[in-house]
Amino acid sequence: MHTCRNEIESKATIHRCRFLAKDYATVVSMLEHYKIDSTAILIFANSSKEELKYKTIPKGSILFDGLTENALNTARKTGLPYFLISEKEQKGSSFGERFVNAIGSIFAMGFDNVITIGNDTPQLKVSDLARTSELIGARKFVLGPSKDGGFYLMGLHKSHFDTKAFRQLPWRTNTLTNKITGLIEGYNVDVIQLRVLLDLDTTADLKRILKGLKFSTGKIYQIILSLVIPIVKINVQGSILQSFHFNSTYFNKGSPVHFIN
Repeated sequence: MHTCRNEIESKATIHRCRFLAKDYATVVSMLEHYKIDSTAILIFANSSKEELKYKTIPKGSILFDGLTENALNTARKTGLPYFLISEKEQKGSSFGERFVNAIGSIFAMGFDNVITIGNDTPQLKVSDLARTSELIGARKFVLGPSKDGGFYLMGLHKSHFDTKAFRQLPWRTNTLTNKITGLIEGYNVDVIQLRVLLDLDTTADLKRILKGLKFSTGKIYQIILSLVIPIVKINVQGSILQSFHFNSTYFNKGSPVHFIN
């Protein structure tokens, strides 16, 4: 991935650059030099190797790598700086600590706003990230709620980020969205919710997401489809009806929020 170490020529150059977590020092230097008010995207996701320690899924490494690649491509298309923080860079003894510390590390670089996403919501669009960037630029707090009570996206300004309060939130529970909404509204800050999406927590979710991506020709659609054996029937009107047999059992991605049901 492009790191722009030798291209510090203008503000425009910085906004075109893309960064991995290992380039923190470079980013800090650039931001201090140009004093830029900016937004960055945090992709908080474990590597496929780490995921496979806990999940037995045929072709699992292909799926997990594909999901991360899809999230990176979506972030890249926004034109915003983005950072992938996997288990190699995460710090903390609990999920909440690791996630909150990751957000704090992006703010520590000098960014004013952070948009957090995972890699387990392949239906996330560039337009969702663009709208979030506009809203947090107006000092709104943004949540992309998932159907299980958590969220697949969070956008916040540094003034909304209370490390202690965030660490005490009920991570990995179905009350998380309600709790964080109450916390932020207590600061007299507007909480804006995006459309509700489904994240990949179970094989049943895999089936539902596949249906939601049925008009896609992208790589992630093909990967998910390869994990499912479709029995295709064509009805008299020419529409396609599919029943599915799943090759895997429960799995759970390392996104900012996920649940065990």
